[in-house]
Amino acid sequence: MSYEIVIGLEVHIQLLTRSKMFCRCSTDYASTPPNTHVCPVCLGMPGVLPIINEKAIEYTVMTALALNCTIPEYTKFDRKNYFYPDLMKGYQISQYDAPIGKGGWLTIDSNGSKKRVNITRVHLEEDTAKLLHRGDYSLIDVNRSGVPLMEVVSEPEISSPEEARNYLVRLHNILRYLGVSTANMEEGSFRCDANISIRPVASKEFLPKVEVKNMNSFKAIYQALKYEAKRQEKVLEKGGELVQETRGWIEETGTTVTQRTKEYAEDYRYFPEPDLPPLVLGRSWIEDIRARLPELPEVRRDRFMTQYTLSLYDSNILTGSKAMADYFEDCVKLMGPGRAKMVANWLLADFSRLLNATNTDIGNAKIGSEHLAGLLDLVDKSAISGPTAKAVLEEMFQTGRGAEEIIREKKLSQISDASEIKEVVKQVIADNSGAAADYASGKQQALTFLIGQVMKASRGRANPGVAREIIMQELGGK
Repeated sequence: MSYEIVIGLEVHIQLLTRSKMFCRCSTDYASTPPNTHVCPVCLGMPGVLPIINEKAIEYTVMTALALNCTIPEYTKFDRKNYFYPDLMKGYQISQYDAPIGKGGWLTIDSNGSKKRVNITRVHLEEDTAKLLHRGDYSLIDVNRSGVPLMEVVSEPEISSPEEARNYLVRLHNILRYLGVSTANMEEGSFRCDANISIRPVASKEFLPKVEVKNMNSFKAIYQALKYEAKRQEKVLEKGGELVQETRGWIEETGTTVTQRTKEYAEDYRYFPEPDLPPLVLGRSWIEDIRARLPELPEVRRDRFMTQYTLSLYDSNILTGSKAMADYFEDCVKLMGPGRAKMVANWLLADFSRLLNATNTDIGNAKIGSEHLAGLLDLVDKSAISGPTAKAVLEEMFQTGRGAEEIIREKKLSQISDASEIKEVVKQVIADNSGAAADYASGKQQALTFLIGQVMKASRGRANPGVAREIIMQELGGK
């Protein structure tokens, strides 16, 4: 029997606020000693009262608007009751039936076409404390408890691990464009739980779903979903039954393992949070936030294609990171839109190669946009050759020094003086008589070889156009 995959994603995003969701403690929990950014509220002491973080509400509204959600004027917080060592109060302040955003959608690439994945809700809650496992015991760091945590829940409309990865990459990019989160998966500020089930092709019934946890990279999510789909299919093929459960992804073995049977909504005994009033989000306030939304990746990609006449491929890569897109446009402002394609070529080729080789984010690169623009301007004016520019770029990348300083120090400026190049050409022809004879007999590829030898002899400084003309003159203009 053939099966189809049904996936729904629940993405938890830590918001980039200075203070926690319901108290004034700092959210900077990663770089501080354990249990130092705590107070009676986030420790869950009896009798304390939470206060809502307005900036967290604003960031959630921003995200919901960017995801095409409807923002109801009325929203509220609820108590989600469950007992676990990392939950200080014995319940979590979350949202149940009145989320901040609902009914949105996100467009993803699917097999070369566009697919709309509907979004059920965007709601806000508080993060839990962090458990640090040490062999046969565990420690609790409460610094993370109470950090604003936004959840984006998709409809079960994703049909493959590839689509799931595309959805997450697109959502991750939008969050960084909005500036509402670092969305750093390694640090836990962007975490995903995936609900996956399979069913016979064309069937409308859902079989029991499995929630997969403990995935901390796009690659891990993709691999975990591929494994889990095959595991469920093997269970059914052997005549077994699937059960609704939570399974953890084990990176080292490439497998999922049972953690617990899955709870249902009624198991959490939701009820309205009695210590927080319902919120009425004014329509004018919502529209003011909408007016302040930045240009989002898809819109920026389309603008790059029309404004700079870039290809869809180049525009997609450039806008895949806000930092990369900003860097590109900063360079273009300095060089002019007529040289946008040149900037794109260098950014996507040699510059990206250096970034990838050193695992450096473009925002942390030592080369500022003004330095790259200065280098490319020298190339465009034929002050240095392409090979020389690539060598200078590597020096700039490693040291942060400007192009002109490096060129001046190492005497790398391009030679365009015909008399000087002519001496080099004569020596190259003398040393490569066979290639010279081949060109004289009409073999055009020999000309390319000779030009390359001139560039090598001049350490990349000879103007290749001038070198070409002189070689042709010296060998009879053929």
